[in-house]
Amino acid sequence: MTGLQLALVGGALLGLGVALLLARLVPAHPDLRDTLDRLSPTPTRTPTDVAAAAAGSGAVLGQERLGVWALGAFPPAVWVRTPVRELAVLRIPVARFYGEKVLFALIGLTIPALLSGLFVLLGFRVPFGVPVAGTVLLAVGMFFLPDYNVRDDALKARAEFARALGAYVDLVALERNSGSGARQAMEVAADIGDSWVFRRLGEELARSRWSGQAPWEALHTLADELGLPELADLADIMRLSGEEGAQVYANLRARSASMRSAMLNAELTKANEIGERMSFPMSILGVIFLALLVTPALLRLLGGT
Repeated sequence: MTGLQLALVGGALLGLGVALLLARLVPAHPDLRDTLDRLSPTPTRTPTDVAAAAAGSGAVLGQERLGVWALGAFPPAVWVRTPVRELAVLRIPVARFYGEKVLFALIGLTIPALLSGLFVLLGFRVPFGVPVAGTVLLAVGMFFLPDYNVRDDALKARAEFARALGAYVDLVALERNSGSGARQAMEVAADIGDSWVFRRLGEELARSRWSGQAPWEALHTLADELGLPELADLADIMRLSGEEGAQVYANLRARSASMRSAMLNAELTKANEIGERMSFPMSILGVIFLALLVTPALLRLLGGT
């Protein structure tokens, strides 16, 4: 590439940066309704809210169509293992998940080609095997990237579910202690909270009422679907209360206390792990400092010999 071409590319990039900076500084004319919505207090976005908000977007609909096409075009072995429970926790359809995997793989296929074209324009000669190997590796890596994202988000959602479930168990215990029936106690407790966990529990309880299913059976099915053993324990306790008329107030309070203790121990373990990781750089600095102190003496000793 000649000096004139480099100067043109540099000038274009500089002009683009100045234009973006000026566009950022230009006063905006915000919409009044949008401004008031942002100023008003809103609840925290949850997996249910994110899935519901994303369901109407064109990008998500395109991913679902791509996933439906991929389901029919590719053999089942291509997907290796589908995190069904994690998708159920996040309320993400399987077709959308497959579409996201295919989309990420396509992005991985195009990035090395674009970079190779850029290097050719700049005058660098790239061996043919480098972009080919990079394309394959990046496409495979990005194909499995949604699996990692889904598992990480589901892990956080399960932790949030466990924290909210501890409060829900206490509320159910208080309702049972005040004389409410098993179903009534569970439904009233679910109506008290406004988080996505309470709404999910309320939806399952309402569905069980209209289908004629016992509420503890509905919660047990939900626990098996989402992989939540804490919810299964609550369902077993409420089954004793509903079918055998047992007094479960003490059992519920003990269960909520054990859940809080388990969460506290998990937080302490996480804090200790973070503390250990923070002490490692200090140990490295100490070793380097000792090496700086000992090195001159060793050099003099070796030089004298």
